[in-house]
Amino acid sequence: MKDTRRARINLGLLLAAALVLVTVDHRSAERSPFDPLRGAGTAVFGSLESAGAGIVRPVGGFFETMTGAFSAQDRIERLQAENQRLRRDLMSQSLDRRRSEELRRLLAVAGTGGYRILPAQVIARRGAPGFEEAVELDVGRADGVRTEMTVLNADGLVGRVVRTGSATSTVVLLSDAASAAGARLEGSNEIGVVHGVGESGRLVRFRLLDSTAPITPGHRIVSFGSHRGVPYVAGVPIGVIERVEATPGELTRIAYARPYADLTALEVVGVVVGAPERPARDAVVPPPPPSGPRKADTRRVRREGV
Repeated sequence: MKDTRRARINLGLLLAAALVLVTVDHRSAERSPFDPLRGAGTAVFGSLESAGAGIVRPVGGFFETMTGAFSAQDRIERLQAENQRLRRDLMSQSLDRRRSEELRRLLAVAGTGGYRILPAQVIARRGAPGFEEAVELDVGRADGVRTEMTVLNADGLVGRVVRTGSATSTVVLLSDAASAAGARLEGSNEIGVVHGVGESGRLVRFRLLDSTAPITPGHRIVSFGSHRGVPYVAGVPIGVIERVEATPGELTRIAYARPYADLTALEVVGVVVGAPERPARDAVVPPPPPSGPRKADTRRVRREGV
């Protein structure tokens, strides 16, 4: 719009009219002649405002819901992470308690048998050249470990060291098919040889050298020992006879024993770094169970003609 004299006059008249209308409306108070116009404006613009609010409110609610959902997801993720951390802590505490108990029992066995041991932990299960069933320990030459040393745990014989590193060593398990150890029947001088048969360490084979010697399920066998305790010290529990094979006419007898040591779940073990001054004999063999051999085993022995 051009700034002309006529335009200024029109603007002045409009301002004066607006001032008169405001003055009249204010002095009329509740009976203002402009009430119908105000009501119409309120109805029109109020409807528009309600319609706008109806549109904006769901949109705002949607964004609030989305924001709340992201916040809730964050809380859920934090709680899940905290639960996982607590579970790890509980598992770690449980493992520490179990290992401490295993170590306590191992030291008690070593004290009873007179073995000087180096406690170790199994850190891996792996094969070795010429052997299939072997484990890795967290001790080695720097700790005084040498090859051909006996390894046991709190329950019984585990195997022997076949390879050493500076800080680790490899132990072939008694259950390996290439493993062999001298053994004898508990409480007697009847000797034989224990061989591994695989089967994940569930059984070992015991070949008794005297075919006339009595042997039945429930008999227990211990390590016979080697010269100067290398590779096996004497008196370490090996296992319990579960079944005996019929070998008529043979010079030896064959039996299968369940090892005392769980060779599939090894954690804390001891490397025997010093043999006892006197043979332990049967000092560390666990007490016999209150009942004798199972009836099923006895019937099997009778069927096999033992």
